Amino acid sequence: MDRAALEHIIRAAGNVLGEQSVIIIGSQAILASFDENRLPVDAMRSMEADVLPLDDPDGSKADLIDGVLGELSQFDETFGYHGDGVSVETAVLPVGWESRLIPYENENTNGVTGLCLDRHDLCVAKLAAHREKDLTFVASLYRAHLIDISIILRRLNQTSLPDELRGRIGSFLSQFARG
Repeated sequence: MDRAALEHIIRAAGNVLGEQSVIIIGSQAILASFDENRLPVDAMRSMEADVLPLDDPDGSKADLIDGVLGELSQFDETFGYHGDGVSVETAVLPVGWESRLIPYENENTNGVTGLCLDRHDLCVAKLAAHREKDLTFVASLYRAHLIDISIILRRLNQTSLPDELRGRIGSFLSQFARG
């Protein structure tokens, strides 16, 4: 996914919800921090953006996003990418993540702001998910010198991750300390 696709999803999500802001918590939130020309290929493989609607206690807004913009929707079939409606429980995020959201808005978002996860908070979420594609995402950002492992480690300590998972993440990150 590139910035044009992310902008389209932000714009469409705002239109579907009738709102001026949505939160982007998936891997494509990285596009708010870096132009796609600076990003490694492994950081841009995903063809979906995870859209967290504001003020959605019953999940109905996320369901609406899924129905209109989600996988296998007309939107997805037309454009080849989609927006997944998600809840805040979808990702493990460190304390204070909301204060570090990066506003992404331009003429292509049509006045809708995508509030995108900070790159280090995004990496915490990816490490907590601990799927192969998420580990590849984090490793590619590190190899491109776009993240700071010490910040990620500090923020990992601000989550409620179980010790076993915290240990697996520590083992994964230790490879970067060795160079």
